[in-house]
Amino acid sequence: MKVYRTDEIRNVVLLGHGGSGKTSLVEAMLYVSGATNRMGKVAEANTVSDFDKEEQKRGFSISTSLVPIEWEKAKINILDTPGYFDFVGEVEEAVSAADAAVIVVSGKAGVQVGTEKAWELCDKYNLPRMIYVTEMDVDDASFRQVVEDLTARYGKKIAPHFQPIRENEKLVGYINVIKNAGRRYTGIGQREECEIPDYCKPNLQILRDSLMEAVAETSEEFMERYFNGEEFSIEEIRAAMRTEVMDGDIVPVAMGSNIQAQGVANLLSDIVRFFPSPDKRTCVGINRTTNDIFEANYEFSKAKTAYVFKTMVDPFIGKYSFIKVCSGVLKGDDVLYNADTDAEEKPGKLYTMCGNKPSEVSELFAGDIGAIAKLANTRTGDTLSTKSTQVSYAKTDYSVPYTYMKYSVKNKGDEDKVSQALARMTAEDVTLKVVNDSENRQSLLYGMGDQHLEIAASKLAARYKVEIILETPKVAFRETIRKNADVDMKYKKQTGGHGQYGHVKMKFEPSGDLDTPYVFEECVVGGAVPKNYFPAVEKGLQESVVKGPLAGYPVVGVKAILYDGSYHPVDSSEMAFKTATSQAFKKGFMEASPVLLEPIASIKVTVPDEYTGDVMGDLNKRRGRVLGMNPVSGGKQVIEADIPMTGVFGYCTTLRSMTGGRGTYEYTFARYEQAPSDVQEKEIAARAAEE
Repeated sequence: MKVYRTDEIRNVVLLGHGGSGKTSLVEAMLYVSGATNRMGKVAEANTVSDFDKEEQKRGFSISTSLVPIEWEKAKINILDTPGYFDFVGEVEEAVSAADAAVIVVSGKAGVQVGTEKAWELCDKYNLPRMIYVTEMDVDDASFRQVVEDLTARYGKKIAPHFQPIRENEKLVGYINVIKNAGRRYTGIGQREECEIPDYCKPNLQILRDSLMEAVAETSEEFMERYFNGEEFSIEEIRAAMRTEVMDGDIVPVAMGSNIQAQGVANLLSDIVRFFPSPDKRTCVGINRTTNDIFEANYEFSKAKTAYVFKTMVDPFIGKYSFIKVCSGVLKGDDVLYNADTDAEEKPGKLYTMCGNKPSEVSELFAGDIGAIAKLANTRTGDTLSTKSTQVSYAKTDYSVPYTYMKYSVKNKGDEDKVSQALARMTAEDVTLKVVNDSENRQSLLYGMGDQHLEIAASKLAARYKVEIILETPKVAFRETIRKNADVDMKYKKQTGGHGQYGHVKMKFEPSGDLDTPYVFEECVVGGAVPKNYFPAVEKGLQESVVKGPLAGYPVVGVKAILYDGSYHPVDSSEMAFKTATSQAFKKGFMEASPVLLEPIASIKVTVPDEYTGDVMGDLNKRRGRVLGMNPVSGGKQVIEADIPMTGVFGYCTTLRSMTGGRGTYEYTFARYEQAPSDVQEKEIAARAAEE
């Protein structure tokens, strides 16, 4: 692929609900642009962007793929993203590197939750956007319905500039609203001029009037001409639309069929015409040497800098760091500096990726997207610059994974292989996390949802040939006491030679501090227990609180007072006093009304107004206590509640099914509270069965 200048580049992310047709649109784009001579199909597992075995097996995108397309002397870097919510991290990576977005909507399914989420992401990143309605070749597809739904939601900025011509429920052509001219399809990706059918004219007039009104609003001169009944030229309309699209004041709506490659050429031309090149966007970092703001703004004359927005790790083709060049012109023989890891990196070669196929390029201009292989010290979110001008860009704001499962290795001896494979997978997927919960002796895998975790396990087996078992994790309960106990414990053992003798009298009571395992005090009078055995008594306590006598959970909030005892001048030892203390603790703890404490989380659930009743009812079922509700923008409410950690399991799936995928939640650990007696009994029985 030839080298493109900054003003010839368009970086476009495809967003939309799962199954709306993003991947098949990419196939049609590749075919129409001449990059491929046949279109792959998702169902046949032969598409360019769904190259991963898991994607082919399941028939949907799991990760973002980069597909560069050459069209009208420009290079369009298409970022094809997953539509399913479990892979939102991949979408956030792509959006951070894009300069504009095409929101793909199915003409049959219409506006869905994924459409709304795509729009919100564009708002968050201030991205110009277009809507592309697919499946217009399907019988019950309705372009008009999609336009009406979009207009009801987002207002007058929705501007359809194509109108379908349908005969016998089939898409046979379209009307270009800007040119006021009809086109009839003659073959795959081909068309010819035709008369505008009479039945299309009333709707065409409505579309054209709203488009002209939007164009008129771009300047006072245009407004005056519009009121005087003057016509705008095609070039004037396009220039005005370009300005409005870049400002986000107009969202053009196009349509077509991916299978027939109809409407795709128009979409590619619109991307080149209406979307900004990177130099029209701002990009600002920090110069680490001077602490000044570094205004990169995708200018090729400035010092070389690039942001690593994604990492791909494949056992067969190796590691590739996807970069967006923020300033300067990168060349293969450059020496780059990573200020995040304080390491120099030598790219050697630069690539553009088409799916998982790298092709070498001599240089990448500011604003372009490419890849560098085998960067040893570079991760997603790092900035590459030169040692003389060290720059850092803000890291992308990713969604936090809250769904987790306990995992164990299926085959003994595979532990190292699993941890190495997971390290590679977490380098590739920022929303996948591995946490070692030493307290409950379990390894946890965090992700965006149950499907995310299940696919991670499946990838481990397919890619790295190691298997893990996912199970419900243990909750980190605690044990404490509510009353006082007084214990007299003597440890006496006679063997050949020296015996063992330790005698302690201890009081146990609640300390009132649930953050600390124990408090130790001694008030021994007259040397009944010599001072040199006090550390041994404390050591006995220290070891006892790790695994409590009630159900084997860590102990908190206990105050232990050593007030008397006795010793033997020959047989007493530190070991004997440590053992006596451990036995005293077990007895005293069980006599002092022991209870289980369960962890409580503070949860915030954000849902549209109409779902608040269902969500609160479900939280109550999970023993949650709703504390209040706060309205937020977009007709949503944030429900705040306290909920036991046991109630958080499976919540992601329940919330999505209850709210049609519109609800989101986050939680943090708040405190420990006494568990209800039924929960305590169940937990003690479960622990006893494990022993």
